[in-house]
Amino acid sequence: MGIQKLIVRTLLALPDDALIAMSGGKPLSIDGRTLDARAQFLAAQGAKAPSITTLDPVAARAATAEGLKLLDAAPSRNVLIEPVTVPGPGGPIAARLYTPRNAGGPLPGLVFFHFGGCVIGDLDTCHTFCSMLAELGECVVLSVDYRLAPEHRFPAAVEDALAAYRYARDNAPALGMTRRIGVGGDSAGGYLSAVVAQETKRTGEEPPVLQLLIYPVTDMEWQGGSWDSCADVYPLTRDIMEWFIGHYLNDRGDAKDLRASPLKAGDLEGLCPAIVVTAGFDVLRDQGLAYAERLQEAEVNTTYRCYNSLCHAFTAMTGAVPAAKRACEEIARDVRRVLHTF
Repeated sequence: MGIQKLIVRTLLALPDDALIAMSGGKPLSIDGRTLDARAQFLAAQGAKAPSITTLDPVAARAATAEGLKLLDAAPSRNVLIEPVTVPGPGGPIAARLYTPRNAGGPLPGLVFFHFGGCVIGDLDTCHTFCSMLAELGECVVLSVDYRLAPEHRFPAAVEDALAAYRYARDNAPALGMTRRIGVGGDSAGGYLSAVVAQETKRTGEEPPVLQLLIYPVTDMEWQGGSWDSCADVYPLTRDIMEWFIGHYLNDRGDAKDLRASPLKAGDLEGLCPAIVVTAGFDVLRDQGLAYAERLQEAEVNTTYRCYNSLCHAFTAMTGAVPAAKRACEEIARDVRRVLHTF
């Protein structure tokens, strides 16, 4: 463990009262929710650093990657992790395969897309969480390093997500998967998963059996609610979301495209079962809830959970915030329930 990580972990082991004292002196409460003390400490420290909006995307990727290394736990040793390549419309896509070591045969699959606003992030962003999904979800996880903006703007990430799902579906035996394959991701990855579920329905092809949407972006024109009340909450402020959207879309007109804003779809009937997860302290909270409610109104089998004391990106905080680790474990068990229900 590096010295910087050791310092962070030592500080986060302090009692809640001490962490709150170092983070403004009183618990942070918004919309009737109170932020986890460790998450509040991280938010206070994060607010002291320059925002990634002051960086170019390449520098932002590097800075974010270094920060995440301080917070995440080690991946499960009970999971075999292998590099693989997926053919994509823009060329080969790097990917990573997570298989439980005790797998006695093919298992259900989950094609996973990491967070990062379609601008930052890579296969390491959700590395530990993917191993948790594989172990506790008892499934084979294919994590996909889809193309990022602004080098590859909308709809490049969507095209890669669809290509990865189709590849897994059509090559399931080679990946150790059964034909029960879901899609999932967090933030931008949740958005991409929702779009894959919708697009496969529109094209009439074999759809995924699950859409795991963790604090997803569902409407790139969303206003109000948590977009305002959580506008300045670390690690995803409203300004950062606007920075992501500005780099990802070709122009603001793209936001009306259903492949950019799946909440705008008029018909959600017949979509695959969904697990929708939000965080209480997140600018995206209310648009995730709105999508869950739309799915439920369309009689889609939907599980909705809001982790009220957590913030955006908690899937990458399992080594620093115990409540985040518990939430990720619960999500993985939810995935197992859906993927193993025939």
